[in-house]
Amino acid sequence: MAAPTFPLNAWYVVAWSHEVGKRSILARTICNKRVALWRRADNSLAAVEDACWHRLAPLSLGWIENDDVVCKYHGLRFNGQGACTLMPSQDSISPGACVKAFPVLDRHRFVWIWPGDPAKADASLVPDMHWNDDPAWTGDGKTMFAKCDYRLFVDNLMDLTHETFVHSTSIGNTAVAETPMETTHDGKSVTVQRFMQDIDAPPFWRAQLGKPGNVDRWQIIRFEPPCTIVLDVGVAPTGTGALQGDRSQGVNLRVLNTISPETETTCMYFWSLVRNYKLHDVTLTTLQRETNASIFVEDQIVIEAQQQRISEMPDMPLRTLNIDAGSFRARKIIERMIAEEA
Repeated sequence: MAAPTFPLNAWYVVAWSHEVGKRSILARTICNKRVALWRRADNSLAAVEDACWHRLAPLSLGWIENDDVVCKYHGLRFNGQGACTLMPSQDSISPGACVKAFPVLDRHRFVWIWPGDPAKADASLVPDMHWNDDPAWTGDGKTMFAKCDYRLFVDNLMDLTHETFVHSTSIGNTAVAETPMETTHDGKSVTVQRFMQDIDAPPFWRAQLGKPGNVDRWQIIRFEPPCTIVLDVGVAPTGTGALQGDRSQGVNLRVLNTISPETETTCMYFWSLVRNYKLHDVTLTTLQRETNASIFVEDQIVIEAQQQRISEMPDMPLRTLNIDAGSFRARKIIERMIAEEA
């Protein structure tokens, strides 16, 4: 049996908050588990295994009635705790009739689910993505369904030198690959920093800044296990103090990323691009979202092709260079979480 690739005792994003409604059931797969999600009348969330106790028909094919999910096949009902509340064809409910329920909550515009031991589901362990609903920031994002191991996207985000080559027409230039980075870790998170001084601004950043001349650029990447990465990125006119902490003359973005494994070779990539300037400019929000979506498709093409080769050549190792220090440390944390569960 292949070794596990993801821990179960962790919070994973399974949907945007607006995707889970009161009158419909959302079907998703997380860590090889089929899940049906819906909202009760009080707007609280429910998540249960997407298979009826009776004949394993998907509950997501059914409907919601009095906060319970009704199986479309024979009408059995289950509440948000997974207990059967009605068996239409008999007077009493069979003992032990239930489906597995999962801890689930709303946080930072996302729906988070805990696929592991419910007793260990601690809401304080939800990764910090507060910029997504902080009134001092604005922006939007999308979901990418990708055919690859979720850890390949973690690798991609922890090493942004690929911008020079994959995103050369938008956010990348030679300065990214040529500038050294610093990696730190504390056993619970990993941070990678790169500061580029007096460089030409790539097209995306030139448009955001709206000023001529060289820039100082920063990339600060923080990983929280098992799969959340927040990028603190931006540019400012050279010499205006951005690299010393004064970003007032520049533009600042947060790229919020969390990549949830569906299976060993498929994942859901939830991302949001938010800014702390021009907060009410809806046109800019749309432009930034769509531009970033196009950039991420460039990543997806490369990484899905990478996954195909990995699947075809399972005995070949993934080798590590200096630029992989951040992803190496992130993977070590993931491996430790998996080992602790084993």
